[in-house]
Amino acid sequence: MVTAQEQDTTDAVEAAEGLRDALTGAGIVLPSLGADTGSPSLHLTLGRVRIDVALRLASVIQRGCA
Repeated sequence: MVTAQEQDTTDAVEAAEGLRDALTGAGIVLPSLGADTGSPSLHLTLGRVRIDVALRLASVIQRGCA
C-alpha cells in the first residue's frame, strides 16, 4: 500500500522530470531543479537560477501562451 507521503514524493519526482524534459526541449537547463521531499508544502524546487535563464524561461512561457 502506498502512503499519501510516498505518493506526494512520486508526484514531485515525476513533475520535476517532466518539467526538466520540457525545459531541455526549449534549450533551458536548471541544474538544481528537483523534487524537494523535505518541504511538505512545496515538493518541488527550481533552485538558484541565473537572470538570463529566468528571462529565457519567461520568454518561452509567454510564447507558449500566445
